[in-house]
Amino acid sequence: MNTAAVIKTTNVVLVHGLWLRSWAMRRIGHYLQRCGYDTRSFSYPTTHQDLRTQAESLFEFSVSPSGELPNFVAHSMGGLITVQMLMLHQQIPSGRIVLLGSPLRGSSVAKTVADWPGGHKALGKAEETLVRGLEGWPYERDVGMVAGTRSLGLGVLAGGAKRVGDGTVLAEESHHEALDDHIEMAVTHTSMLLSSRVAHQAAHFLRHGIFDHSAKSRP
Repeated sequence: MNTAAVIKTTNVVLVHGLWLRSWAMRRIGHYLQRCGYDTRSFSYPTTHQDLRTQAESLFEFSVSPSGELPNFVAHSMGGLITVQMLMLHQQIPSGRIVLLGSPLRGSSVAKTVADWPGGHKALGKAEETLVRGLEGWPYERDVGMVAGTRSLGLGVLAGGAKRVGDGTVLAEESHHEALDDHIEMAVTHTSMLLSSRVAHQAAHFLRHGIFDHSAKSRP
């Protein structure tokens, strides 16, 4: 559902990924604020709750007194939680959603880590979500994905270095046929959180419902 050039709400909820906290989204939040967006950061225990519980907590944090949801910018597992929340509450209107390196189709790296000694404990209740990915989709939403292509990170140790990805999530794992737009950028799974170019793409999608693909050719 791409309603290009229509500016929706300027409120944005930022959702971090596995093993992180709200501070991880600070750089992107500051950039969005300079673009005129009001941001709030949702923090949650990434390995101690199941997906549905996390999704309901995000909903309670995000929904306004008028019953509307804001825009979302979500990193990695945070994107899975955000999409799950929207599937649970499809009757609630929302703004646009930007996902950053989220393994919609499941993470092969997470599957490998789960087999390592101590892996099940490290992933906790996030394991099932990360390994399986999402089933279903929140249709009638504007959703875009930024995927990294610089393979530096946990994925190198997990055997994914020879496949295109951000070092943790493979680019192919970030695809879904219902995405309104998908853009690949030369960033790692972590550095995308610090990249002004990625933040620009997030702001552009929130405003227009599409990414600024012309910016990829700029220095």
